[in-house]
Amino acid sequence: MDKLKDLNSKPLTKKEYFVVSSMLFALFFGAGNLIFPLHLGQMAGGHWLLAMLGFLVTAVALPLLSVLAVSVTKSEGVYDIGKPLGASFALVFMILIHATIGPLFGTPRTATVPFAVGIQPLIPASWDHWGLLIFSALFFAFAFLISYRESNILKSLGKLLNPLFLVLLFSIFLFAFISPMGKASLQPAIATYQHAAFFNGFLQGYNTMDALAGLAFGVTVVSAVRQLGKTTPSSNAKVTAKAGIFATAAIGILYIGLIWLGATTLAKFKLSADGGVAFNQIVSFYLGGFGHALLATLMTLTCVTTAVGLVAAFAQDFHKHFPKLSYHTWLALMCVASFMTANFGLDKIIEWSTPMLMFLYPFAMVLILLSVCSPLFDRDPVVYGLVVGFTTIPALLDMVSAFPPLVSQSALGKALTGFQHAVLPFANVGMDWVLPAFLGAVIGLGYHFLKPVIAAKHTAKLEQERSNK
Repeated sequence: MDKLKDLNSKPLTKKEYFVVSSMLFALFFGAGNLIFPLHLGQMAGGHWLLAMLGFLVTAVALPLLSVLAVSVTKSEGVYDIGKPLGASFALVFMILIHATIGPLFGTPRTATVPFAVGIQPLIPASWDHWGLLIFSALFFAFAFLISYRESNILKSLGKLLNPLFLVLLFSIFLFAFISPMGKASLQPAIATYQHAAFFNGFLQGYNTMDALAGLAFGVTVVSAVRQLGKTTPSSNAKVTAKAGIFATAAIGILYIGLIWLGATTLAKFKLSADGGVAFNQIVSFYLGGFGHALLATLMTLTCVTTAVGLVAAFAQDFHKHFPKLSYHTWLALMCVASFMTANFGLDKIIEWSTPMLMFLYPFAMVLILLSVCSPLFDRDPVVYGLVVGFTTIPALLDMVSAFPPLVSQSALGKALTGFQHAVLPFANVGMDWVLPAFLGAVIGLGYHFLKPVIAAKHTAKLEQERSNK
């Protein structure tokens, strides 16, 4: 039982739960959540249902579990999730997570996607570079100002923009259901989705980065729930978990519609280079030029809300662990770094983010599952250490094989990939970490539950020896 009492002892109203769920939805649903399901549908074609199921595991169930992990362990951020493995591991894990969803990949994507969808189709190709430079500069300047003031502007934007964006998105779904471009089940799938659609969908879910974001947003969510008067760890955790279920369920419904929609486009359009191109084609097909301009504008502003959540979480966590620099300094560094990365372009960001995600996601998944189940083994560091340790080598090998050809097709890259496929089961579908992690869990849990028995027998033996003397 918590020693302290909640400032608000009454149950939260439906409206208050809706506010927290809406905030979580806005934090989770950003640029990648729109383009990757569409592109997945295009790649999977007639196999879209199986691919969708795999995608929902890593893009919906896992982010929900990440929110539950924060709740169950009563953590306030990604640092606390890794703490059973020691302060050094927790700090490195926190830095890697924030760097990935922050200035290296995730946050720059919040600017490049709306540019690719809304601005780039309207300007000459020769203006692409300068257009992205100006757009991303304005985008991150706006995100910085909102995060700097920590005012209610973001809440006001979220309450207005997210519903409008969703109304327009559902209007596209409605048009698509009434007059689909083609029958999704009859569309061709690319080679990799013809025999392993589920696992490829599972891996595509990594690209949303939502499981990583769920851990990083922990401090933001916990703080918001505290403002509603739920200040004790247990009640705060319950509210966070319930709000997480509502938010991720809503996102899951959108994913189903987007994946199906992506598959239907193959009847009218060729497989696009990325989901941004596909989204632009769909909006123009159903809503024309005006609809495209309106939806692109709303998408830009809703992506700002996601960017604000990311830069604020980054600045809060880094100021907490590196207090020599103020929150505002970390915020400025984050926005400048994200602006610089954004100008490499969406394709480059996706290309180089994949290896890091293939490395980080296995760690994130095992730590999330360990955290959710941690009350069963009292967060025993031995269990954590064995599971994470057994996951390390497969994760490193997955990262090498996912690098662009410059690395993956080098002599060393080919040798490591050959070793990986020869030794580790399920390496061909990117799941080679599963059996080692499971083995680590069996050994760790066995040690945890047998330790008291062994200790009791040892104590009894010592007492027997003393009595014999």
